[in-house]
Amino acid sequence: MIRTALALAWLAFVSGQAASAQEKSEQQGYSDDQLAKKLANPVASLVSLPLQLNYDCCYAPDDNGAWLLNVQPVMPFALNENLNLIVRTILPLHYREGRSSIDGEGFGFGDTTQSFFFALPPNNGLTLAAGPVVYWPTGSEGYESGKWGAGVTGLVLKQQGHVSYGILANHIWSVAGPENRPDISSTFLQPFYNYTWPNTTSFIINLESTYDWERDQWTIPLNTGISRIFSFSGQKVSLGAQARAYLDRPDGGPDWGLRLVATFLFPTK
Repeated sequence: MIRTALALAWLAFVSGQAASAQEKSEQQGYSDDQLAKKLANPVASLVSLPLQLNYDCCYAPDDNGAWLLNVQPVMPFALNENLNLIVRTILPLHYREGRSSIDGEGFGFGDTTQSFFFALPPNNGLTLAAGPVVYWPTGSEGYESGKWGAGVTGLVLKQQGHVSYGILANHIWSVAGPENRPDISSTFLQPFYNYTWPNTTSFIINLESTYDWERDQWTIPLNTGISRIFSFSGQKVSLGAQARAYLDRPDGGPDWGLRLVATFLFPTK
C-alpha cells in the first residue's frame, strides 16, 4: 500500500505540473493538425496525460474478461537546444473478473514502468531517442511481480507529410527483490504506423509485442483504430478507439480486446 501511495503521489505531482504548464501559457500556440502530428511521436515535447482503458477477453478456464486502466503522464524537459528529456510513466490499474486482490474484489494496482528518453531534434523527419527504463514494484497483492527492474529503451521515428511510422522498444531485467519471485527478462517491441488527415482524424496500427525470456513466450496483440482531437471548454483532448487481436499469447491468455483512449493535451510554446 505504501508503494501504491507513492505512485499516486507521483502522478498527482505530474498532473499538477501539467496543469501549471497550461496556466503559464499565454496561448496554446499549436494548430490541431500540429498537435495530432505531435501525438504520433512518443517523444514529442508535449505535456500530456493519456488514460488508456483496455478490455481483454477471454481468459481460460472460465472465459473471464479483464480490465486494465493505464494512467500514462508524459513530461518533457528541455536540457539544451539540442537535447530533450521525455519522461513517460505507466501506472496500471487492474480489474479481473472472478479474481480477488488485497485492494478489493478483482481490483489492484500493477507495477509501474517509467522511461527516460533523451531525444535529439528531428532531422529531415527522423527522430532518434534512447535512455534508461525503470520498473517499480508498486503492484497490489495478486498483480505485483515483487521485483525491481531496470533496462534500456529506444525509439526510431520517421514523420513525412501525413504519415508517422517507427518502432519503440525496451528491455527490462529484474535487479532486486525477493528470491522466491520469478526473475524478469522481458523485451517489448512496438512497431507502429499512423496516418493523420488535416481534420486530426488518425488511423492507427501497431503491434505491442512482448517476449518473456524466462518463459520463452511471445505475447503479440495487433491493435488497429482511429483517434481525433476535440476541444472541451478550451481543453484539448484526443479521443480514440481500437480493436485488438492476439497473434500469439500464453496458454490461457485472451483472444481479443478493445481499447478506449482519452489523452489530455497541455501544449505550450
